Amino acid sequence: MEKNIILIGMMGCGKTTVGALLSRRLGLESADTDALIEQRAGRPIPDIFSQDGEAHFRALELALCRELSGRQGLVIACGGGLPTQEAAMAALKETGLVFWLDRDPGETYDALDVSGRPLAQAGRANFVRRYHDRAPVYRRWADHLVRAKSPQAAAALIDAIYTEVSQS
Repeated sequence: MEKNIILIGMMGCGKTTVGALLSRRLGLESADTDALIEQRAGRPIPDIFSQDGEAHFRALELALCRELSGRQGLVIACGGGLPTQEAAMAALKETGLVFWLDRDPGETYDALDVSGRPLAQAGRANFVRRYHDRAPVYRRWADHLVRAKSPQAAAALIDAIYTEVSQS
């Protein structure tokens, strides 16, 4: 069975970019959970949050993760808060290798366009605090920690690990 590649980490750390690079490098289909939820809901995530609340968004995430875990050969870029949902991550981890893209939270925030990101609206200090709150969760789920200087370097590292694991 071809394992999925699951990318986790804070919003803005590069999961979508690295996922697209890996998809091209490995010839695997890419799935971005936030983009898929927006596409299926027919509206952006900030609208889902403001109109239906975070709990509704998390329910959509969980249903999507259960669906994606039934497939193989995917590169799945997860929303930043998705790993806080035990059932969602447990479903994904059953069929994949989890890579935590760990990037300095201050640098991430400084490079981030916070418009359209409801959970980044409270400022830099809150973003860094959220990173520190989530780090143990990311660490718990991660099979591999990835700290790279660029998305290309992260993709190359993940490719090497994935290829080695797939051949063993």
